[in-house]
Amino acid sequence: PKQLLSIGGRHTLLQETARRLLPMFSWKYVIVVTNEKQAPEVRRQLPRLPAENILMEPVGRNTAPCLVLAAEWIAAREPDALMVSVPADHVIDSAPALRRTLGTACAIAAAEDALVTVGIEPTRAETGYGYIELGEAVGRRTPAAHWVRRFHEKPSAPVARRYLADGRHLWNSGMFAWRIGVFRAALERYLPQTLRALEGVWLAHAGSRGKPTAPTARLRRIYRKLASISVDLGIMQPLSVAGDGGLRVAVVRARFGWNDVGSWAAMSDVWGSDKTGNAVRGKVLAVAARDSIVYCPERLVALVGVNDLIVVDSADALLICARDQAQDVRKVTDELKRRGWSRYL
Repeated sequence: PKQLLSIGGRHTLLQETARRLLPMFSWKYVIVVTNEKQAPEVRRQLPRLPAENILMEPVGRNTAPCLVLAAEWIAAREPDALMVSVPADHVIDSAPALRRTLGTACAIAAAEDALVTVGIEPTRAETGYGYIELGEAVGRRTPAAHWVRRFHEKPSAPVARRYLADGRHLWNSGMFAWRIGVFRAALERYLPQTLRALEGVWLAHAGSRGKPTAPTARLRRIYRKLASISVDLGIMQPLSVAGDGGLRVAVVRARFGWNDVGSWAAMSDVWGSDKTGNAVRGKVLAVAARDSIVYCPERLVALVGVNDLIVVDSADALLICARDQAQDVRKVTDELKRRGWSRYL
């Protein structure tokens, strides 16, 4: 998984995420949600993280169940806590600016009955991201914050160009801050079945120490029945449209460089490109080859007379695809699952 790779520097994306947050939160208050297969590597990469702060999902069910699972773990220890959620696969160019942004989000979440997200200033007419439409300002805050008028799913190219030009739309970063009680109130309204299924699931583990918090038999049964839904689609979008019942959605405008490393095509932005347009990590010999992205930490890769490729060489698999089809790599995962080739997943 990209979170466990050293893509942007000598530390992995997971390690960089933790390093950015530690001035705000001690290791005691950092938790990582992952799956059983990746938990040992998470523990190896973050040796100072308390082992019981590694939560294992039995199976992926998108971000809403994941965040409910984390919220219930926190609530079992500190029922009135404020929770911040950040993806572990982002490249961010200024940790201090991120912390200022999260500080503003936390202040709003502490003072208001609101779910707070972070919005990224668009730099291009991107069709692969969701957008947040800004409403009125939330006081005179720094960084600037607004109430959310509406969330918009990935737009067409003409709509994305309009969003870029009007200055009233931000990219949806997937970072959030809220009080546990406010999050539960939103779940009660829009995802009650998910809340009911997972409510109190960690109470028996609240005093556990020394090992990752593995799924119980009960949790495995619950997850098999849970709907797979994102927190954006399940809660943030309907709440921003409804805007009633005392709950609201706010967004803080980020002032830092950001890349969600959504596909291998993003690596040219993260690594930079040479004079022939190639972005590489590892030993690459390019002969009459241009505008390609190559990741090869162990072996030599030679490109001869080819353009616009993505080449990823790993220990047990080799990926080669057209650069403009980077988003379709997920189809490989789907096909591996269909064929039962689980050792490559």
